[in-house]
Amino acid sequence: MKDFNYYQPTEIIFGRGRVSEVGQAVAKYGKRCLMVTMPAFSAIQPVYDKVKASLKKAGVEVAHFDGVIANPTTDNVTAGAKMAKAHKADVTLGVGGGSSMDTAKTIAVEATHPGSCWDYLWFSKIQPTEKTLPVIAVSTTSGTGSQVTQVGVVTNPAEKCKSAIYNSVVYPKVAVVDPELMLTVPPHITASTGFDAFTHAFESYIHRNASPYTDILAKEAIKLVAQYLPAAIEDGSNIEARTAMAWADTLAGLCIANAGVTLPHGMGMAIGGMYPHIMHGEALAVTYPEFTRYSYKSAVRQFATLGRIFNSELENESDLTAAEKSCEQVDKFLKEIGMWLNLEGLKASEKERPELAEACMVLPDYKDNPRVATLEEITKILERSYKR
Repeated sequence: MKDFNYYQPTEIIFGRGRVSEVGQAVAKYGKRCLMVTMPAFSAIQPVYDKVKASLKKAGVEVAHFDGVIANPTTDNVTAGAKMAKAHKADVTLGVGGGSSMDTAKTIAVEATHPGSCWDYLWFSKIQPTEKTLPVIAVSTTSGTGSQVTQVGVVTNPAEKCKSAIYNSVVYPKVAVVDPELMLTVPPHITASTGFDAFTHAFESYIHRNASPYTDILAKEAIKLVAQYLPAAIEDGSNIEARTAMAWADTLAGLCIANAGVTLPHGMGMAIGGMYPHIMHGEALAVTYPEFTRYSYKSAVRQFATLGRIFNSELENESDLTAAEKSCEQVDKFLKEIGMWLNLEGLKASEKERPELAEACMVLPDYKDNPRVATLEEITKILERSYKR
């Protein structure tokens, strides 16, 4: 068995109806809270009301920043940080999907440090310190795993670049995962975020930093997504499916916090940075058919396991055959959940492909893939993903 480390400082409060405990969780870390969300709409307003009622009951004063957008930008973070400072917030609370939780994390940094959150990215010489505001996370989708990770993703529109703060100070102190909050998520968002959870688990499983610990979590998450994501898409009110997906998302988040992601995520971040209208799950799904065929021979055992999770009949096949056929199983799954996509349909410019290919190599994720791609190989993956 290989040597490994595993670290997870986030307290996880999991279960139906547990959003009522948010106030108690926040009050442990502060009395002046900046609540960070997307703008209210009919399906999510009751969630915001429940959270605010819980905070009020716990004696927490709340300022509500509702300026989060999908693929949050540095401008969003700066606006939220200004509100945090004006409110004299001593804790941030992200309520929503990955965009809201990531914005809460990056606000927690910018509100307490000089300059912009963009100055503290994973590769920067200066890093956020313990001055960072404590973060509490309430997830309302099942996909990003941000409620249990040390990553805060942000986009800089001026640079057409999507990157991240990666530091243990932005681990949420508490993650509240209540499956009842996910019952009204629309089918396509359910599919997109659910596929994101799948990729977190699988890419951690094939990652060079995978460990016996993350392998266990990853395989369980993959099994849950394979079984329950189609059901959650078909019937959003299926609480059993929603609960299973909420747990799968959390497991996958624990995986990426300790192992990491590979080639598709580096490419997906580049796609989202250049084309902010493309959801993260879509940016992952669009390259996955080519990624699996490019990679499976370099991680036969893991791809064989994947194939057998989707199709038990592959138990009777050799590992190499099962690994090869796993590519077809992923294709079938993408079609089943309505995520069989191409870059043309997502309105990515064919003329900008060379620029996009180079952007796919900015993040180091591709280096952790079992087979490390060259610029030429990444370009071919993009070409084959354009009109699939």
